[in-house]
Amino acid sequence: MSQAIIEKKALLVDEVTAKINEAASVVVVDYRGLTVEQATNLRKQLRENGVEMKVIKNSILRRAAEKAGLEGLDEVFTGPTAVAFSNEDVVAPAKIIADFAKEAEALEIKGGIIEGNVASIEEITAIAKLPNREGLLSMLLSVLQAPVRNVAYAIKAVAESKEEEAA
Repeated sequence: MSQAIIEKKALLVDEVTAKINEAASVVVVDYRGLTVEQATNLRKQLRENGVEMKVIKNSILRRAAEKAGLEGLDEVFTGPTAVAFSNEDVVAPAKIIADFAKEAEALEIKGGIIEGNVASIEEITAIAKLPNREGLLSMLLSVLQAPVRNVAYAIKAVAESKEEEAA
């Protein structure tokens, strides 16, 4: 192999390592059997949610994972492999891919990385069932509003009882 090719691959490994280190979550899938239309639709859905999907050679992925200090991904990086990287939303790639896999049975989740830790298929599937960021924020907001609402009801009840006493 020429020196230029080796340098190019080393740069690619560094680039993928950086993507892995920066990602909130990474989902690895086997895309074999997807039609071009299905693959395009999946990429579009992912892109709309800030998730980047790339097809990367397994040898590059193995070296990048090793360089990122992640072990146990060798069996995940076999066969046709596509990788979805999300820098902000941990749930988005798992949720979109799991939902898409219900319709496109050829799409298979192989594993991934969640916040710097290797994740199994089961863990990725469990994360896919969580509400997305907006759903979690609305749940948090309703929990935060409940005490304020209860205080408002108590004040209103006291004010009404004072009005009744005055009348």
